[in-house]
Amino acid sequence: MLDDPQARRAGVTARITAETAIDEAMIERLVYAFYDAARDDALLGPVFASRITNWDLHLGRMCAFWSSVALKTGNYHGSPMRAHATLPLDVVHFKNWLALWARTAEAMCPPVAAQHFIEISKRIAESLLLGIAVQKGELPQAMAR
Repeated sequence: MLDDPQARRAGVTARITAETAIDEAMIERLVYAFYDAARDDALLGPVFASRITNWDLHLGRMCAFWSSVALKTGNYHGSPMRAHATLPLDVVHFKNWLALWARTAEAMCPPVAAQHFIEISKRIAESLLLGIAVQKGELPQAMAR
């Protein structure tokens, strides 16, 4: 059974759930709460409004994405970099996104789960910011030091 990728993935997901109490229902509540707040955010709201036309589809994708990154389920099959590369985003947007995500996670989740989501969000933001900078032909400030 150890060489069965699906069994390994299920084992990893079960371990994370046992350690954090994160499950699909918690992810859905967090994602929906975050995007409710993000749509009302003065900086982030217009970015989402300019691109998202089907919120049900987007929220479903985001639940699958967070399931994949938080629980290692493999439910998401998309390209976050491609989706974000052409958006008018900079470090201020990412800092705002991180702060809003952290506040939402802390309000919606037990502390250990919130911390898990927040740590992942930091890695995601860093990766996307670096990827966007590379796509634009810019050297990120962190790399320029």
